[in-house]
Amino acid sequence: MPRRSRMSASPRRGARHGRHGRLGRSEVVRPPLAPLDGRIDRFDLTVGTAVEFLRGTWPELQDVRFEIGAMPTFESAEEVPRWYLDRENRRIVLFRLPIERLLPPGHDDNAHRRMAIESAVFRAAAEYVGREPWDLGGHDH
Repeated sequence: MPRRSRMSASPRRGARHGRHGRLGRSEVVRPPLAPLDGRIDRFDLTVGTAVEFLRGTWPELQDVRFEIGAMPTFESAEEVPRWYLDRENRRIVLFRLPIERLLPPGHDDNAHRRMAIESAVFRAAAEYVGREPWDLGGHDH
């Protein structure tokens, strides 16, 4: 059987596509985006972590919905409310802006903001179940 001679001068048809037709194509997907790490995301994460801990510690909070609102829509005679308890509908609403923005001067950094958020979650949950915040630490109850 005679051998065919290779022609090196002319390129093979479809060579730019490779063996499976993929070579030379651009990527269809873009590079992954950076993770979201804004103030709202950190607030949500901190609240979620504290709520998980409390639900694991106190069965009374298992069916309670924790919600996040920006600002209260009602007025208070005392101070700006940090949370709202709705026992009838089994929910606690935490207000992000008062919790984050009404920190004492000199305490507006990530660590103090996180402590203020966790404190608000614990204090709201304690008020909801009728206990003191330090009773929610997971010890004897």
